[in-house]
Amino acid sequence: MNIAALIDHTLLKPEATAADIARLCCEAREFAFWSVCVNPCHAGRAAAALAGPARSAASSNVKVCTVIGFPLGANLTEMKVYETRFALRDGASEIDMVINIGALKAGDDAVVLADLQSVMQACRESDARCKVIFETCLLTNDEKVRACELCVKAGVDFVKTSTGFSTGGATVEDVALMSRLVKPHRIGVKASGGIRTLADLKTMVAAGATRIGTSHGVKIMQETGAAS
Repeated sequence: MNIAALIDHTLLKPEATAADIARLCCEAREFAFWSVCVNPCHAGRAAAALAGPARSAASSNVKVCTVIGFPLGANLTEMKVYETRFALRDGASEIDMVINIGALKAGDDAVVLADLQSVMQACRESDARCKVIFETCLLTNDEKVRACELCVKAGVDFVKTSTGFSTGGATVEDVALMSRLVKPHRIGVKASGGIRTLADLKTMVAAGATRIGTSHGVKIMQETGAAS
């Protein structure tokens, strides 16, 4: 298992500074994580840092992932699309958007689907990947199933458990449910929220996760024996 290639090395705290983002990118290059996941205001900064001269022998092909409609998902669709296009312009190549949670819970599937399809279209225009955050701790199992079905209809690239900013994070049960529903459609599952150790990561992968969002990537890699 290539642990590093599973990890979106994440820093979404509102107090993150330019120096913090620079450090995040340096760590991502050192350990060859799949991406850094940052707020949209830092996408350009991260892209520039990752395109610069490598500071180690590690791969410099780290991608920039940014979050859209974060963390509540309650933005207007037009704003999500605008935010997506600006993030892609600034150098992001992966978009983690929060689903319209209220519309999903109200049974307004047409609203949710239109939201997903609009952001997906913006991603496809720039050949970018789209991951959809459910915030599973706020949903019933039936709502999680409907969310997966709508994501399949919209043709998204990944479904994702959590923002890490609500009342709970990824669980084995949710990852297994989501994987069972979307894997036949070649859609990935990103487990995020509360994944702090190598054991946590392996547990989520065993449940069906194909990507891991964590702010503890360096610690996890050190557990594997990788030098820092």
